[in-house]
Amino acid sequence: MGGKHELSSGGELQATETDMKFGTTLTAWVLRQQSAHPGAGGELSTLLLHVALAARTIAYQVATAPLAGMTGHAGTTNVQGEDQVKLDLVSDELFCEAMSSSGLVCTLVSEERDEPSHLLKDWDNARYTVFYDPLDGSSNVDLNVTVGTIFGIYRHRPADRGRKEDLFRPGTEQVAAGYAMYGASTMLVLVAGDSAVQGFTLAPGVGEFFLTHPNIQMPVTGKTYSVNESRTPHWDEPTKALVRDFREGRIEGKERSARYVGSLIADFHRTLLKGGIYMYPGEIEKPAGKLRLLYEGNPLALIAERAGGAAHDGKQRILTRMPTALHERTPLFIGSKNDVEAARQALAG
Repeated sequence: MGGKHELSSGGELQATETDMKFGTTLTAWVLRQQSAHPGAGGELSTLLLHVALAARTIAYQVATAPLAGMTGHAGTTNVQGEDQVKLDLVSDELFCEAMSSSGLVCTLVSEERDEPSHLLKDWDNARYTVFYDPLDGSSNVDLNVTVGTIFGIYRHRPADRGRKEDLFRPGTEQVAAGYAMYGASTMLVLVAGDSAVQGFTLAPGVGEFFLTHPNIQMPVTGKTYSVNESRTPHWDEPTKALVRDFREGRIEGKERSARYVGSLIADFHRTLLKGGIYMYPGEIEKPAGKLRLLYEGNPLALIAERAGGAAHDGKQRILTRMPTALHERTPLFIGSKNDVEAARQALAG
């Protein structure tokens, strides 16, 4: 938003003229994607618009949580044993309701639910399976730190008849993935089909997402690294050496600045736009790390790769991993292609 502003007699800043221009809406973009594929039936387009509905409603809940008394812990834990905040549960329900109302989702897998949720009894009409983290970074929500929703969408296979094992699929099979980010503005970043990465920003007074970051491409090398260095005593020697090399400028001979918010969405979004590397390595006593493969690692890895970046677990490409559990954890090294490759080589050596 631009325009001229002036102070009123009461000292209030008032807009006298605005030059806000609305461009391509999310609705127009998904319909354009649909029209580019003549055989498409429109189901994925509909589902993405329901994801946007979930993002708008969750954004409102996050913005008004202090006023509505929805801050603080809920007194419950999720399947990983993590304390849930009130907004974890609210966001989970809102996302589930949006997916259910689409009439297209057979199965939902959430960070906040022990087991899959089966939404449609008529399996033959089911189109999609959705994995999601309803409120990533929720431990920071009371501090007004950026949080978000992460999702990965798979086309439902006829063989999937409710067995958890049938949900274990590599990230390469995702037909769409993305995240909604609730910060200074609400953004929806996604890929669908064979599209490039697109970023949409919510115009609150209009209630619509507009394309503000088209065809996002990640720099091949960045100027920052992002990792929780307080965990250094818990890392093995190759990981310690890797982080030290980034810090001391021995990766490609470039000095790097440390940037770490502690909210995956915030750290990844900065890396996506500015380049660099985000690292959440495994630890000696917890080699699998903390982040979840199916609803955190896979969706973000698809976005990173589609933007020209890379995502690795230290041994293999994230998107080719075959899950063995719904809430499986993974180390994650994600970001600029050259930086992730440097990390892979250092850890492999």
